[in-house]
Amino acid sequence: MGCTIKEFAQHFADEWVAAWNSHDLKKILSHYTDDFEMSSPYIAQVTGEPSSILKGKKAVRAYWQKGLALNPALHFELLNILLGVDSITLYYRSSRGNVTEVFFFNSSNQVMKAAAHYE
Repeated sequence: MGCTIKEFAQHFADEWVAAWNSHDLKKILSHYTDDFEMSSPYIAQVTGEPSSILKGKKAVRAYWQKGLALNPALHFELLNILLGVDSITLYYRSSRGNVTEVFFFNSSNQVMKAAAHYE
């Protein structure tokens, strides 16, 4: 990798926030493995999936596409980055208030699992 975990986390956070703020699904999804797993309390509301867990880019793409359509003014502001073991947590402000999202990375530094938490 050639950089510290802190440098990697800052680079990931900057790219991730910029991708979301551009509303470009291709850029957003570029951070994730094809089979990644996403959990969020909003998944059940938007998709009807009672477990609030989606697996794979196809399912998550459809969810995020609906979410962006429902919230065209969506904008994230990064507040803090927390470091873990093979994971980072981003603490950010969105139109729904403050959010933490935990990202678990594979050996290629792509997200294989993510979990969003809302106030």
